[in-house]
Amino acid sequence: MINKINLPYATVVLLGLIMFSSNFLSPKLFTGEILNFAVWFILSIFAFSCGWIIDKTLGWRYGGKLVFAVIVATSIMSVFLVTFFRGYFGINEYLTENFILFSLRNIMLGVMGIFGLAVAELLAVQKEIEQLKHQTQLNRKIAEDAEREAGIIIREAKSKADAMLVGAERESLELINRKKEIELQLKEFLKTEKELIKKYEAD
Repeated sequence: MINKINLPYATVVLLGLIMFSSNFLSPKLFTGEILNFAVWFILSIFAFSCGWIIDKTLGWRYGGKLVFAVIVATSIMSVFLVTFFRGYFGINEYLTENFILFSLRNIMLGVMGIFGLAVAELLAVQKEIEQLKHQTQLNRKIAEDAEREAGIIIREAKSKADAMLVGAERESLELINRKKEIELQLKEFLKTEKELIKKYEAD
């Protein structure tokens, strides 16, 4: 059973093996034969899939660095392989050109892996943007509802405050009128008392 911690790195190793195995394909890989094109296309799809999985497991930055390191490592290994086993690969002349051609095979498959990384990251970013747009619209709707509710609450509070102010003014007027009535009654009472005292003194 494969350990979950090593699974992302196993995909990177698989991409490296796919790139390195391209060295053992026919040198006439890019000719017009359908079989050669199909083999190259399948290897490209595998490299693309590995890049996709690497993005999902290791992320764009770290996964991209690992894929770049794999491209460099497989290119260097291919150069050494072609140099030491020149007879197996049928290389007698134009050694530099063959180095470039074998390196380009690895680089092309590595670029397909990076392309898989980029497509997976682009789709993830696009999905995140759609979620952010949806969240923004939801937040805007919530803000509008809250603003509407706040306006209703403010209007209700204002009307209640106005009603309380009117009630307080009415009560204060009633108290003032009552005070005046009491003062008037008190003056009349005092006046009556004075008259009674004067009448009592006169008698």
